[in-house]
Amino acid sequence: MKQAFQYKLLPNTNQRQEIDRWLDMLKAQYNYLLADRFNWWQYNRSDCVIPQGEFCQIACSVGSQVLRNNPDWHSQSASLPQLKKDRPWYKDIYSQVLQDCVKRVKKAMNRYIQGDSKGKRSGRPRFKSKNRYRTFTYPQAKNDWLAGNRIKLPKLGLIKYICHRPIQEGFQVKTASVTKKADGYYLTLIVEDKSVTDFQPDLVPTEDNSLAIDLGLEKLYFDSNGNYVLPQKHLRKSEEKLAKLQRKLADTNRSRKAKKLIRRAIAKLHQKIARQREQWHHEEAKKLCQKAEAIFIEDLKIANLRRKNKRKKVDNKYLENGQSRKAGLNKSFSDCALAKFVKILEHQAQKLGSKIIKINPKNTSQYCWNCLNKVPKSLSDRWHNCEYCHESIDRDFNSSLLLKKVGLGVVSL
Repeated sequence: MKQAFQYKLLPNTNQRQEIDRWLDMLKAQYNYLLADRFNWWQYNRSDCVIPQGEFCQIACSVGSQVLRNNPDWHSQSASLPQLKKDRPWYKDIYSQVLQDCVKRVKKAMNRYIQGDSKGKRSGRPRFKSKNRYRTFTYPQAKNDWLAGNRIKLPKLGLIKYICHRPIQEGFQVKTASVTKKADGYYLTLIVEDKSVTDFQPDLVPTEDNSLAIDLGLEKLYFDSNGNYVLPQKHLRKSEEKLAKLQRKLADTNRSRKAKKLIRRAIAKLHQKIARQREQWHHEEAKKLCQKAEAIFIEDLKIANLRRKNKRKKVDNKYLENGQSRKAGLNKSFSDCALAKFVKILEHQAQKLGSKIIKINPKNTSQYCWNCLNKVPKSLSDRWHNCEYCHESIDRDFNSSLLLKKVGLGVVSL
């Protein structure tokens, strides 16, 4: 079993400067290695697909040019000793931290070329700016590094941190990561206890021990017991403060130092919004997991819901596609963060011994839960009125009741 513990670091002035210096050098090395991968991809790779057992019939001369081998983790890691000879200042970085930078490039390219276990590929990796490379990792941390409220990081020395919760006995520290955030530096420890396995309850959902929830934007969720929770809209509530800070930042009469302070204030406000939302999600997810042993939820594809509308061009003019209206809907999706709430719900369920069961969301809002007849509704129709059995309830409540029936196997859509 693995867990992550995050603590606030309190480095001194010299340590802060050294951490910033490491991040700047690691960012430059990451961009160099990523560019090396792209250069090979552009000049040495062929898109010609040759069937197995055959050979290419095309012959060409490349002159004096030598084709390179595909740069991988091994070849790029082997280049680090030469890097330290050419640029001696890289010797100040702990060797394993530098190797982990190479590993990050490998992961980014693998997600781009090969995809994950389901074959889903991510976008083309981007070069890191100063504000996008904020973390470095010690991949082989040890318990010996911890001493009370201080941690001894190689080549950085003893750094004080706020130990608000101790590591439990039996857990071994595996990795240690230092992250620079808007309000300071943080230490993240990944700990593992192999004797404790991840608990996966093997229970049979019944009418009594199960609960179904329908996720949405008007209400965060509406459960099958008739309870619902309204969204807190943390971003919407802070829009005036953000707009005021953005106007100050756009003022051309302000100095560079003043704008730097304004950017820091904007970053801290965004961080506060994210933390408020995450804390609220944890509280609501814990309440749900304490109510039922099995929870049915819709297997929503939030990325598809937030996708931009397609553009149509007629006579060299783009037609109205409704994207300006959908922009507000996408903003509400980001503010509510349904995908993050589902992840937190799964995490809380694992901790408390509950089970999350995902249901196909197809037609869960178009059928009556009572008589199972189809009652077509548009997105603007927020009330369910069945003309067959005369059931009249909230649209989201109807969906949660239907989800529970589908989850228990009573009906199938």
